[in-house]
Amino acid sequence: MKTLKVLAATTAFAALMAGSAFAADVTMRLGHLNPADPLESHSGTMTTIFKSLVETNSNGAIEVKLFPNGQLGKDNEVIQQVREGIVESCISSSGGVAQHYPVVGVFDLPFAFPNIGVATKVIHKDSSFGKKFVGGLEAKTGLKVLGLIDSGGFFAFTNSKRPIASVADMKGLRIRTMTLPTHETIISSLGGSPTPLPWAEVYTALQTGVADGQMNPVPIIGFAKFDEVQEYLSLTNHVITPYVWMMNKEFLDGLSAEHRALITWAADVATEAGRAMSRVIEASDKGLPRLAAKMKVNAVSPAEIAKFAAASQPAVRKLIEEKLGQEGTDMLNAMLASIKENM
Repeated sequence: MKTLKVLAATTAFAALMAGSAFAADVTMRLGHLNPADPLESHSGTMTTIFKSLVETNSNGAIEVKLFPNGQLGKDNEVIQQVREGIVESCISSSGGVAQHYPVVGVFDLPFAFPNIGVATKVIHKDSSFGKKFVGGLEAKTGLKVLGLIDSGGFFAFTNSKRPIASVADMKGLRIRTMTLPTHETIISSLGGSPTPLPWAEVYTALQTGVADGQMNPVPIIGFAKFDEVQEYLSLTNHVITPYVWMMNKEFLDGLSAEHRALITWAADVATEAGRAMSRVIEASDKGLPRLAAKMKVNAVSPAEIAKFAAASQPAVRKLIEEKLGQEGTDMLNAMLASIKENM
């Protein structure tokens, strides 16, 4: 409760300050896919706190304009806008990142992370693996990475047909995925039918039966209101993917040393707040408890999880090695080593 109260007070203050008027010398535009409310999504938390810290600590010299809910376009499109300097910064899911840095696909090895504690340590820009991953992404795209965070927790399956308690229950289910070959391979290796769709089309696809189900972390399932169009929620914890906070490097380099340090510090504080908020949302009445009031929830047993892993890991690992080559294989091995190191 203490953590929840502190986060609520911090984000409420940040939201208040974010609305203040400034006569700025520099304007920075920051886009992300999720709701603006800092108590609804981790990227809402991150951007609200970042805006407040930057604007107040620069004495109004820097204005941060926020564009939540995908207002600037699809993830991959906004990343391109940041690369071209049209937009200064964005927080993107792995689906968007993959179209600019395919090696992000190493995160999709199913059942690689044993728990959220290990995932939190590994999916961090300052971890041994995080430094390697961030270095590769920056070299490939020319962007500056401000933060590396999980997408809100482990993925769970929802669907409108039946509970998923075993691999056999996946057979024939049309599961929406991001447009990622690794995610499609996870579903097909388990006997399901992958249905890649952009985020903006997911709710309608579930509502109309174009897809039977989807997979996402609990906080995303909650704020997307998938409980309105899905009956079953199965806690498989099969994959956990990153959100990457990126900035146009030329823009950052063009700031004064003082303002560059401010941007980096504010992003670090905001990212850690977002990480904590994901855990709060999962456990609060905005997360699993609320979903459980409307959906039929089941946790998959450890014995069955082992069968899920045996069915899906070899196919995804083979795909990573074939499609991402030596760079992808090296990055995957670095991730697995970092997981082992932090267990």
